[in-house]
Amino acid sequence: MKKLMLMTLVAAGATTLLAGEFKAGFARTDITPPLGVYMPGYYQARHAKEILDPLSINCVAFNDGKKTALIMQFDTEALSDWTADGMRDAIVKATGVDRNAILLHASHTHDGGNLAAKVTQSSAAGVSVDPLTKLYVEMATTRAADAAVEAIRDLKVAKLSYQRTEAKRISFGRRYLMKNGKVQTNPGTNNPDIVKPAGPPPDESVQVLRIDREGGKPICMINFQTHPDVVGGETITADWPGLTRTVFEAATLGKAHCIVINGTQGDLNHCNVMPKPGELNGLKRDFDAVDRGYDHAWHMANVLAGAALSKWLKCIPLEAGDIHVETMTVRVPAHKAKDTDEKNLAWANDVWALHEKARKDGVAGTAKDYVTAKYGWADMELTTEVARAGRIRRMANHPDYHDLPLYGFAIGKSVAFGGFPGEPFNDIGKAVKKNSPFPLTILSCLTNGSRGYFPFSDAYVGGGYESATSPFGPTVADDLIKGEGELMQKLYK
Repeated sequence: MKKLMLMTLVAAGATTLLAGEFKAGFARTDITPPLGVYMPGYYQARHAKEILDPLSINCVAFNDGKKTALIMQFDTEALSDWTADGMRDAIVKATGVDRNAILLHASHTHDGGNLAAKVTQSSAAGVSVDPLTKLYVEMATTRAADAAVEAIRDLKVAKLSYQRTEAKRISFGRRYLMKNGKVQTNPGTNNPDIVKPAGPPPDESVQVLRIDREGGKPICMINFQTHPDVVGGETITADWPGLTRTVFEAATLGKAHCIVINGTQGDLNHCNVMPKPGELNGLKRDFDAVDRGYDHAWHMANVLAGAALSKWLKCIPLEAGDIHVETMTVRVPAHKAKDTDEKNLAWANDVWALHEKARKDGVAGTAKDYVTAKYGWADMELTTEVARAGRIRRMANHPDYHDLPLYGFAIGKSVAFGGFPGEPFNDIGKAVKKNSPFPLTILSCLTNGSRGYFPFSDAYVGGGYESATSPFGPTVADDLIKGEGELMQKLYK
């Protein structure tokens, strides 16, 4: 009889963890850069002049008794492939965790230090960067390894639960059909030339993963999707993802940890072009005709943290299980200009030369911009055409295809994490989550690298900033939906 019971337990353990085996840990390390550091995110040089709130790395470690997986969120605009590779090398060296079980996700705040630089922990990768940026990348790499070590050290027996809700009117589609028949990204508030949105409504869903731990604080993982480009200027801030953490943890009186994962946000941002009374409070018009403001970032944090808090004590239990890790590669055509295009390499070289001169002289993006003087573009149209020129130049000698890596891990058949190495349009996430076999699927943009925008095919016809700058051909969204769907199926085993 005892032998039969033992065999039953062994058989059960093959698919479902025995009580007490599944664990989770949390760590947070500081990566606030020094003043003067270069800030990526715009087509003009910015250097930090003020720190509004600290930047950090937030790491959650999961362990099933045999395998450890890490999801790590950085308050930064992007992690270049070079930076992400160096960080994963450092984490593997410090912890021994499977390299493919490490997801490094950039929140995409446009007001952080430069981790999008093409440098590794020890050397430049074919490009030159300023010494301060190189030092910052090296510091952040060390802090990433520290966060992994500390999160693993913090592992405690854990239980999972989840909920879904919505955060209304803080995320909007940013592409609009205009009266001239073109699609414009961020056309400006109350613009009379707006005809209608050029895309579907935004995914306003909020996913909450609750991780309760024996002898440790619970961990709240919030998954939402929109651009964190709310503040701007030359100020350091974690924007709405970091401020949401602050609000949530304060509301729980410090009795919970919080990490925010930004999802498929490529065609979404905070810009409400048809605001209701009061909704422009805390915003002012910026250089590119976009309304920005720190107070509005706090507003978004209040709304999002409030949504998560409304479900925090009413989460639905999930059964933990073995950790499964999968990767796959999706081949996507390159977006290259043809010789017959009016916007060819000669055009791109001219635009880029004028743009670089304007950057050097400190007039980029202003009425005195040399590109504006020659071509007449201003605001987001100027940004879009400069971006197009840059993409044409980069793709001129590029192979005809890109190989895009997809990363993911799952906890049993309950929770799946999937990462994209760039900025997917919102409906990519909708499709993947809808077709996923898991009760909870958490998707993250800009994970383990930064390759660019992933638009749908109609964006290449209509126009706008995203397709102008994207190095990928018009099948990229469908290719990624198919690839991520296959990844989810492989994880569900």
